[in-house]
Amino acid sequence: MPETRAVAGHELDRSALPLLLTLGLGVFAGALDLGVLSPALPALGRDFGVETGALAWVFTLYLLVNVASIAIASTLADRYGRRTVYMSCVALFALGSVVAVLAQDYPMFLFARALQALGAGGIFPVATAAIGDAVPKERRGAALGLVAATWGLAAIIGPVFGGLVTHFISWRWIFAFNFPLAAVVLWLAAKYVPRVAPRVRGPLDVGGLVLLCAGLLFLMDGLTVGRWITGVVGVIVLAGFAWWQTRALHPVVPAKLFTTPQLAKTYLLEITIGMLEGSLFFIPTVLVGAEGLSYFAAGLVAALGAVMFVVVIPLSGRALDRYGSRNVLLAGTFFTELGLAIFALGFTSLPIALLAMVVAGCGFGALLGAPTRYIVTNETGESTRATAIGLLSQALIVGQILGGSLAGGVISLGHTDLAGYRDAYFCFCGVALIALFLTAMLKSRAAERRMPLEEAA
Repeated sequence: MPETRAVAGHELDRSALPLLLTLGLGVFAGALDLGVLSPALPALGRDFGVETGALAWVFTLYLLVNVASIAIASTLADRYGRRTVYMSCVALFALGSVVAVLAQDYPMFLFARALQALGAGGIFPVATAAIGDAVPKERRGAALGLVAATWGLAAIIGPVFGGLVTHFISWRWIFAFNFPLAAVVLWLAAKYVPRVAPRVRGPLDVGGLVLLCAGLLFLMDGLTVGRWITGVVGVIVLAGFAWWQTRALHPVVPAKLFTTPQLAKTYLLEITIGMLEGSLFFIPTVLVGAEGLSYFAAGLVAALGAVMFVVVIPLSGRALDRYGSRNVLLAGTFFTELGLAIFALGFTSLPIALLAMVVAGCGFGALLGAPTRYIVTNETGESTRATAIGLLSQALIVGQILGGSLAGGVISLGHTDLAGYRDAYFCFCGVALIALFLTAMLKSRAAERRMPLEEAA
């Protein structure tokens, strides 16, 4: 088939629609794997004899492996093309799902999560890079919003499906849906994802990648279980990683991307957004523990927030083209802050928890998916786009790791589960304030429009 190309003017070539469908389904598969598991955590912990605080490893290990996967997939996609890497990531994700269904103990299940993450980690950055290649700048916000909306759809279906299957069958079978979904994505990708690649990337910085993963592993261990020594070791190793990146020929985190102020601020903001996103993973667990809801009912409450994602994400994508990234992100951080504050103060009341899900869901819908990727695709050219987007995904995941580990650690330190839950969500409110400050420092819409793509980094 002919390669998908952007047409002249502001309209998207119809030939790009199958590509967007293919990429959106892949993103849906990866996103579903997080949401579907959250209401099943109490049952999983009971079956494997794992305490609530230690269950954070299900979330944080998945994200840690994602960091490595993003770096590898982004490098390979720039060198060998989007299609081969995209299909390999989907296939590896499906293999991990098979192991998850068959897991006999907690370590084996964590291994399955690592396999899933190794595949899922490359799906979103490669998909976003392919969109950047195919869609004109003037329509890119809308295209990113459409693909990101599948993440929101997965966030709706995931908690409901996971809670329903866990309640009536077993948490193990929540992964079975991944098999036919992966098969469909592979079939579509073979037809519609282009092979084209800039072929400009150098070899993978293995030393830097090892230092980054080791530093995050030590740091999240310190945060999750309260071992300050391992936390300090993690900070030291991450400092060594930063030093290494200034000397590596082909670094995991290219320093030149931080020489553009807009990109540097966006990467810092993405870390805080990731920390906030970590708050979503524990909401069903909080509702089961605080209100005694069933797994299915807790999944439905969490899904209410996800419904708002689906409503708001496409709207925020279109708003990017009209109002600019800063205004969309300001609205998102404000509503996220408000929703988390409502939840922290009232999660023992079901009506208040429902209100919190609606408000926070609107905020997350404006934060997640399109806005920061819109900034990065506008600030970079084709030869560095996958690298820059991959780094953005890594920043988000670093934030998710920190947020999930922080929540697990704070919950474990509480005198009671309820006190621990409340303290954790007050911490997330503080993170939202930091995100609001960073967002206010981004370019205005007028300044964003003045920069032509040819002058991007």
